[in-house]
Amino acid sequence: MAHHFANDIPSRLLMWQRVREYAVPPSMIETATARRAVGDWAGACAAARVDIDLDLRAVRKRHGTDVATRLRADLRRLAPDLLRWHMPRIAPDGRLRPGLTLSLARYGGPGGTPLHLVVRTPPTWAEAGQRMSLALWEGTGSSVPGHHPHPYPDRRHRLDLHRHLWDSGRSGELARRCGADGAPPTMPSGRSDGPRRPAPPDRPDRPDDPGRPDRSSGDDASWAVSRWAAEAELLLRAEGRRPRGAFTVRLGARSRAVLELVAPDDSHAPTFRPLREPLPSQQVAALPLLPEAAARVLPDLELLRAGLVAADRLHPLVAAALAEPSPAAATGPAPEPHDPHRVRCRGEVHRIALRDGVLTAIDHDPAELRREELLVALGGPALPCLRAIDAVHRSPEALPAVRERLLHGDVAGALTVIEGLLGPGAVLPDGPLRRELESAATRRVDHGLFRSGLVTVHPAARAAGGGNASDAGHADASHRPRPDRRTPHAMLRKRSSRARPRTGSLR
Repeated sequence: MAHHFANDIPSRLLMWQRVREYAVPPSMIETATARRAVGDWAGACAAARVDIDLDLRAVRKRHGTDVATRLRADLRRLAPDLLRWHMPRIAPDGRLRPGLTLSLARYGGPGGTPLHLVVRTPPTWAEAGQRMSLALWEGTGSSVPGHHPHPYPDRRHRLDLHRHLWDSGRSGELARRCGADGAPPTMPSGRSDGPRRPAPPDRPDRPDDPGRPDRSSGDDASWAVSRWAAEAELLLRAEGRRPRGAFTVRLGARSRAVLELVAPDDSHAPTFRPLREPLPSQQVAALPLLPEAAARVLPDLELLRAGLVAADRLHPLVAAALAEPSPAAATGPAPEPHDPHRVRCRGEVHRIALRDGVLTAIDHDPAELRREELLVALGGPALPCLRAIDAVHRSPEALPAVRERLLHGDVAGALTVIEGLLGPGAVLPDGPLRRELESAATRRVDHGLFRSGLVTVHPAARAAGGGNASDAGHADASHRPRPDRRTPHAMLRKRSSRARPRTGSLR
């Protein structure tokens, strides 16, 4: 039965199925593609809800013409809708990972200033609209937006080594980089005899045991173990290290595998194995970290293999790159756009449909409806047709779809669904549907305050007195921030060496 089949589907795949349906609507893809095709990269970013926080003239003046030319070329090849399609997301609803700074490209020579083209996501309290921002990160000593919780490029989530996930000119590399032409991936367990899986370590209770992943990190089939060796070689070369060395893979919140690439010589393809000698935690933290895009299987590939999505429902660039026949997803007949509701009223079956942009009972005379509405306003009982219309306005059957679209920032799509059900002239009474729309509008105001820098922390958190040293929004001048890892060492030494005040009384 379908009920048992649904229970066997991992929740992670169900989340990605909803993300593929609502997060990047076809209208966004079409508009962004049309603008990118004529060279309007800024218009494409606007269509994909990506704000631009960089100035090419300032980049040319500060870093030279060569860097500005390379940056402009990358911006013209950037497909912001494809970038949104592949952005990291969080369970259970598939929203963009908040407070993230993700590197797209790096510029500059080995001895120059490290420049990164980055995309940022707002913090959780300002994520309404699911907007992103494009900026240029100019190194540790540069000025960074103080209101962003994590302004520095993330090591785990990075796409500078995976340009096929955002560069329209290199999207054809997707099938080769994600292993679409190979066998389905398996779990990096030491209890199997796979040729590329790490062998069981000598100490299975070590926190970096690759055979004991954190089960909360996802389903076993989501690890792209067969690609780890090739991706790790690219990572080590990009980090300026020798192509044979140690690297780490994050398996969970408290689990990290420490592996090393080995090969007889440079002419042989490398393989990986667990590091034989355990390293101190400080050295493990300094090792290159395999990006999440390389450690995991592409969600689109998993959805295709599971039959949860058809190829024509994917992003056009993704579908063209994978070109893999997939079983058709189970879909029911498409409903008519104006299929009338049917209600039993006064012993008969009446119809409710759109007329002149308003949902109305078409089997009742307009004069009769006006009399019945007046009777309801005076406290009398309502006709079953009027009760059905009121119920549809308060909480329609399409409310989950509207809520999903609002959650992912597709306000236009949500309003299109509402207008298709209730008509463009509908007046919403108090109910779940109206509260969802009002809440979405309120959250968009919060995002605007965050973007402008007027509010750096959530007002509720500031009112409760929460936050740490990085919260610049404390109104109380006597507030004494708690020291954390960002506190300078000289200040920590001064605070710890302060003499204890004398409390004894003089005699």
